[in-house]
Amino acid sequence: MTSQEPPKIEFPCPDYPIKIMGEAGDALQTLVIEVMTAHAPGFDAERIRIKDSGKGRWQSVTVYITATGADQLEAIHRDLKAHPATKIVL
Repeated sequence: MTSQEPPKIEFPCPDYPIKIMGEAGDALQTLVIEVMTAHAPGFDAERIRIKDSGKGRWQSVTVYITATGADQLEAIHRDLKAHPATKIVL
């Protein structure tokens, strides 16, 4: 059995997608904007994509940033997961 290593990301990585899923509402969207502004200054807020679930209880929010390193991505993930409205960060 051969073990595969995950693909390596070369930094900086433009157009790096981050998807956040959680409870629908302004709290999730505000959180995403605050975290991205803190950790990925200059991200394009116009490219934020929001998709509601069929019944409207959940949302997925996708943003695109220029990823500068693993530390940045870990900080974004940590700050997003710390909020109770967030369920999954991909």
